Amino acid sequence: MRDIRLVEVRSEIAAGTRGASLGIDALKIASLDAKSDFFTQFDPINVPDANDYLWKGNKFPLAKYIDGVYQVLKNVYSTIESLRIDKKFPIVLAGDHSTAAGTIMGIKAAHPDKRLGVIWIDAHADLHTPFTTPSGNMHGMPLAMASQTDNPECKINEPSEDTLMFWERIKNIGGNFPKINLEDIVFISVRDTESPEDFLIEKHGIKNFKTKEVRELGIQEVAKQSLEILKACDQIYISFDVDSLDSSISVGTGTPVPDGLTVKEAIELNAELIKDKRVCCWEIVEVNPTLDTENTMAENAFEVLEVTTKSLVDNF
Repeated sequence: MRDIRLVEVRSEIAAGTRGASLGIDALKIASLDAKSDFFTQFDPINVPDANDYLWKGNKFPLAKYIDGVYQVLKNVYSTIESLRIDKKFPIVLAGDHSTAAGTIMGIKAAHPDKRLGVIWIDAHADLHTPFTTPSGNMHGMPLAMASQTDNPECKINEPSEDTLMFWERIKNIGGNFPKINLEDIVFISVRDTESPEDFLIEKHGIKNFKTKEVRELGIQEVAKQSLEILKACDQIYISFDVDSLDSSISVGTGTPVPDGLTVKEAIELNAELIKDKRVCCWEIVEVNPTLDTENTMAENAFEVLEVTTKSLVDNF
């Protein structure tokens, strides 16, 4: 059996709306309602957040709370690095999606010689930078951070010197080199992008299995093709953002988008992908119960979490 560790990251400073820090506890409430013992099976690790920065006010309009985000990413990075060195399998429960950059950096630091592929199940590409962001919300930037991407070709903003200082520090967590190649990313159900992200997707030939294609090909085939695209990678990290689900069922998340996956599709997809022996970390993010009624999003997300974990254990 894989030696699984739950990693809890209650950070929400990189999101545009408040409440994602409560997502982990909403998942635990959902498990109680489901009469599941899931959270008694694994030892949780709590990663310190920097949500107190929210009380201080934002000084960085093109990379909101980047000073706090830097602190959180360092904390996530060191936690994941230690777990992977000890051959633990992290299942990461996180608030806002920016922390994924720290997860990637930690995986890479533990095994710097291994090529790391990413399967990103999300409504968004999360490839923005302070030079291209329309919102300044850093949960739209983790893949750019991890790949050391600035995207100067699509520059529309002029970040301040202080912003760029923290941006460089973030990109260099774990070493001054890209932790992933953009070519080693597979998107599933990404459907809400801006032109700077579209530029990078086309430039680097990033495959995006849109929801329609998932249904035409079927879950098994999409999983098979996704893993085949990453055949040159030694390790694979899967990040599941609950806004990949259709907006009709993903009310309890900060940025819901129509034309997404059903809960059944998300369960089958994650459970199939995690069977690959190269998968070294799985993550679920962006549950926000303050935007929801009757904890519906967390209940759906918990079902994905529980079935995916069972698939991991059963197929080791």
